[in-house]
Amino acid sequence: MTPKLQDFLDLLESIAPARFAEPWDNPGLQVGAYSSEISKVLLALDPTLRALRSAVRKGAQLLLTHHPLIFKPISRLEANSYPGDVIIEAVKNGVSVVAAHTNLDVTQGGMNDILARLLGLEQVEVLGEVDQAMGAGLGRIGYLAQPTELSTLVVDVKAILGSGDLKVVGPGLDMVHRIALVAGSGGGMVSLAAGKGADLLLTGDVSHHHALEAESLGIALIDGGHFCTENKAFKAFADSLRDMVEGHGWEVAVEVDEDETDPMRLK
Repeated sequence: MTPKLQDFLDLLESIAPARFAEPWDNPGLQVGAYSSEISKVLLALDPTLRALRSAVRKGAQLLLTHHPLIFKPISRLEANSYPGDVIIEAVKNGVSVVAAHTNLDVTQGGMNDILARLLGLEQVEVLGEVDQAMGAGLGRIGYLAQPTELSTLVVDVKAILGSGDLKVVGPGLDMVHRIALVAGSGGGMVSLAAGKGADLLLTGDVSHHHALEAESLGIALIDGGHFCTENKAFKAFADSLRDMVEGHGWEVAVEVDEDETDPMRLK
């Protein structure tokens, strides 16, 4: 069976309900027609023109991204600027664009649960609850299998995330055991992580003031970068999505954009 775009949207809603999204967010359909048939999906973290062209080249009818293409109402479309360039090419080539963003972050089994699994955390709980009954919330907190020196954990995190140099707050010889994490941007949750007994918070987009706050609260901090703390988790989500598609009996290929790179690079 070849599903329609509406079928795919219904599947995503069952995985990551739109009501879980932050008020400022805009997950779901960005470009496309509900009646479009979907036989191939390409997953990419960002809805860039390069990713859209990759979807066209690979013969995908759906580009599924983590970050939305459209956040605010658009008053005009310009072919030479973002997001107009992506929207126009998507329409021309019949490629639908859909996003699963903060709703996928907080849902049970979503981005943060996947990141916790990649780090090998045990006894994992929600860091900041959104829907207690559904087990949804911002970030996760759990334990490493055994206490580890911060300097050693930094090396492990680099390998897991596939990242380069990391920004770190805290002495390297400090032992860390209880770990909080927020995929993407979670510097604002330093206080919450410390209040829940975390020895360390792993996240991205850490500011100077977040670092100072962490120092004052006595909690270690690793800035793994927005891209790297989400990229591996979103790729792992593709595996789960592939299993769900097969479980529905759909004839759909699910691929990952392997050429996507972090726009922020350390020199």
